[in-house]
Amino acid sequence: MASTIVSETIAGLPKQLAPTDDQWSTTVEQCKLPKTVREIALKELREDENTREQCLLAFRQWILKNPDIQNVDIESTFLLRFLRTKKFSLPMAQQLLLKYLNLRQKYPMYFTNLDCLNPAVNDLIDAGYMFVSPFRDNHGRRVIIGSAKGFDLQKFTSKDLGLTHMVTYETLLNDEVNQVMGFTHIGDLASISPAYITLFTPNEFATLIKWGEQSLPMRHKAIHWMNVPTPIKFAYDFFQTRLSSKINGRMKVYSSLSELHEDIDKKVLPKEYGGEMPIAEMIKLWKKELLAGREKVLALDKMRLLSDKNIITRKTRTEQNQSLVTGFNQLSGSFRKLEVD
Repeated sequence: MASTIVSETIAGLPKQLAPTDDQWSTTVEQCKLPKTVREIALKELREDENTREQCLLAFRQWILKNPDIQNVDIESTFLLRFLRTKKFSLPMAQQLLLKYLNLRQKYPMYFTNLDCLNPAVNDLIDAGYMFVSPFRDNHGRRVIIGSAKGFDLQKFTSKDLGLTHMVTYETLLNDEVNQVMGFTHIGDLASISPAYITLFTPNEFATLIKWGEQSLPMRHKAIHWMNVPTPIKFAYDFFQTRLSSKINGRMKVYSSLSELHEDIDKKVLPKEYGGEMPIAEMIKLWKKELLAGREKVLALDKMRLLSDKNIITRKTRTEQNQSLVTGFNQLSGSFRKLEVD
């Protein structure tokens, strides 16, 4: 199976970028995943030693020879987040990387200068707006917990919100086990009000949600919402329309904590939500993780996208398809003319 996957990925490379025999023989880092996680990676992502090694080498060659990008990290841990998200389809992983870089540059206020020591970010984490449980759920996933009551509209801005989310995500993605197992999200919207909607313009909100799903190399496996207030249901419905059917199928809304406990192991939850460890203690442990990964996350700002001309969007796909149809029609017309002649 591995050879088939590699052949498919190499087929997506221009001939001049395809790795040579010498490049194929270059060794890469040994797999860092525990055995049980390797088995899941093989089953769900088609990842084995041969596929991972060959795709990494081809990905690196493509990056080093690509004039549209600059200073992109070619360490295995960074590149594997894209390959794993796209199940080792190299062309799709390349597109994801380009879209990721594009998103960071289009919205630098939310995606750059990701410093966990930023006072606003630090305050939002302390307030419990967003933190990560130190325990994995029954599926082996890290659990990202958010609470709207931790976001004070009088104190924080949309920029503070975006930075807090991205500091969280980028830190988690540095762990290869997380890349494979994916993430569970739990959000408590009990105190949210229509005023929160004014943080973003409708167009910006829609773009960030849609581009975020398409551009961030994350495996969102389950999303649990609690206490969605009726006054903001229209915003929640709009939010859903911007997401893919796959993500929508993984979202669930709960009206009570007891309902959530039916799907989520209590051990991953804070004491305040039926678990054993208080929120304050979870936040303290999470902040240690953030500090440990701080330099690596900040270093992401060195990367540059010099041109977005090779990013394939739905629009460019449509244009390509129309071009093919036109070509076929012209070809068909030529044959008809030949028949008449």
